Amino acid sequence: MKNILVIGEKSKQAFEKLKKINHKKINKTLDYYIKLILLNKKKIIRENIKDVKNLKRKNILDRLILNEKKIEDIIKSISEIKKFPNPIGKTLDSWMGKNKLNIKRVTTPIGVIGIIYESRPNVTADVAALCLKSSNCAILRGGSEAFYSNKILSDLFRKSLKKNKIDQNCLQFIQNKNRKIVDFLLSKMSKYIDVIVPRGGKSLVAKVQKYSNVHVIGHLEGICHIYLDKESNLDNAIKVILNAKMRRTSICGALETLLINEKILKTKGIKVINSLIDNGCDVVVDKKINKIFNNNFKLAKELDWKTEYLDAKLSIKSVKDVKEAVSHILKYGTMHTDCIISNNKNNTSYFLNNVNSSIAMHNVSTQFADGGEFGFGGEIGISTNKLPPRGPVGLNQLTSYKYIVKGNSITRP
Repeated sequence: MKNILVIGEKSKQAFEKLKKINHKKINKTLDYYIKLILLNKKKIIRENIKDVKNLKRKNILDRLILNEKKIEDIIKSISEIKKFPNPIGKTLDSWMGKNKLNIKRVTTPIGVIGIIYESRPNVTADVAALCLKSSNCAILRGGSEAFYSNKILSDLFRKSLKKNKIDQNCLQFIQNKNRKIVDFLLSKMSKYIDVIVPRGGKSLVAKVQKYSNVHVIGHLEGICHIYLDKESNLDNAIKVILNAKMRRTSICGALETLLINEKILKTKGIKVINSLIDNGCDVVVDKKINKIFNNNFKLAKELDWKTEYLDAKLSIKSVKDVKEAVSHILKYGTMHTDCIISNNKNNTSYFLNNVNSSIAMHNVSTQFADGGEFGFGGEIGISTNKLPPRGPVGLNQLTSYKYIVKGNSITRP
């Protein structure tokens, strides 16, 4: 693993140089990256096709594939990121302390950020742009299923860095596919990596919990819930639920468990469930719901409430009221994104105030859990940590701060 230590050392050195780089040069680098992506669009798609042909987990194809539209989305994201003002050196707060101390809290870069992610080549471009814009360096460990796609996108970014006379090691892509490298990044790189951002499933979660001695911005599982309240509009509910589940089943903001107030099971509940089935969604349900449908469905097991399907499959459970819905989410949720569909102010207020989600929603598709949709330009993930940053981690969340204290030869009495 000596080569990984070398990567860490190079990142630290590059970070020290990056702190001195003019922000205009950073923006020029992002402009040139967009130009390179446009010039190499066909090559990017060819490299992506290699990954698609090698893919064994067909349920993640939607996340992996790069086409004209997705490349346009990548370019749009980089363009949005570039438009933001420099997030470094901003005064967050200032005040006069005791003994006439002038105190300011000022934003600083974090340092070296390690990203461990699976099957999403757009993450490579987003992370590269966000980290450079916030004067951070990045070490990327992408999943083997997107190897060729990630490599070309990172190579083009490094080419853009070189063109603009910025150390190419501001972005490094680990090309070794050995899975033990993830363990090494988590357990042996604290001297070089300031923050790790894991983006993956249960196996990665387990590794993070077992090995990490580096601070983690946790982008773990997305078991997202919607609670359908008794007081709700049926047409709007169907529209939101279908979008939350079926728009893109493979993203972390996709709905995985639907909770329905038991008083509307035979009215709104039947119609919502039939709409899901008619749109190609497989469902597993509790006994009460199955009885209404003449026991034609598979019964949900305890494991289903804990499962992120990332597919056209949904767990559905009946609940007595909003309090039981919240209790279920607190027990089985992953603090990602949870929503209530309701026209009742009291129930809505109770839900939004009591779920522990990083993103709590009302009458909104959970698929809006996205940094781009939040106006961040892009994101390196959705943090499910209780400590900040929480939710979409964009440009301003990739900063730390320090206190600057000034005075006129002041001594403490």
